[in-house]
Amino acid sequence: MTLWVAGTRRTSRMLESCILERTQELEVLGDPLEVCRMIIKLIVDGGNMKPGPTVSQQLGPIGINLGKVIEEVNKATSGFKGMKVPVEIDVDTKTKEFTVNVSSPPISELIKKELKLEKGSGVAGKIMVGNLAIEQVIGLAKTKHPNMLAKSMKGAVKLVLGSCVSLGILVESKSPKEVIKEVDKGIYDTEISKEKTEISPEKKAQLEKDFAQIKAKQEAAAKAEEAAKAAAEGEKPEEAKVEEKKEEKKEGEKKEVKVEEKKAEKQEEKGKKK
Repeated sequence: MTLWVAGTRRTSRMLESCILERTQELEVLGDPLEVCRMIIKLIVDGGNMKPGPTVSQQLGPIGINLGKVIEEVNKATSGFKGMKVPVEIDVDTKTKEFTVNVSSPPISELIKKELKLEKGSGVAGKIMVGNLAIEQVIGLAKTKHPNMLAKSMKGAVKLVLGSCVSLGILVESKSPKEVIKEVDKGIYDTEISKEKTEISPEKKAQLEKDFAQIKAKQEAAAKAEEAAKAAAEGEKPEEAKVEEKKEEKKEGEKKEVKVEEKKAEKQEEKGKKK
């Protein structure tokens, strides 16, 4: 959480108290005799922010109604349900008033929402969890472009494709790395320049069919891998038994040697007595 200090008039002693109570990362803006204005940056579940120590420890001591803050944040983020959303709570510690500023969710959250996914692939590159059309990628890039470092729409599209790589998302039934190369070659220049975001029903159906086949292959490969592991685990006891038998044989041989040694000792003792 990051806090800033700015505001309207207050004594330097009160300002010092405010800084001491809430110091994490502070920047004084304007006259140092001015009141604290506190900005709290959070990542919340869209429409479902809940009470927590991070916010209550900051707002409680200055008399801000936490329930009201949560209500306003949930109202402001209700359009992003199921996603992690960056939020800024701008508090005037003198008037006890606050405003909630909502930023666009991270591109990874938008991709998951587009495909109705709860999470990305745990093993990106091996297990793929979705299949986007280039039109969907362009739509996501269009949404995030104002908040991106990319100067052009093509650059924004490539950033979205980069997120698809880490999440385990196919694009046009291909690896997003391959699609990035195709973007560089200009294969999608027409779609990107026209900012085409609509997909035909036929193309959507084909992408779904392609992914169903890919998913079936992944599941078959996973089952084969599990079967191989189970077989390997089943062989281990047999190997252990073989080793046990070898050890038993060695122990038996040792006992036989000892018996023979004792016999030899007895024979030697008898010879001495004679």
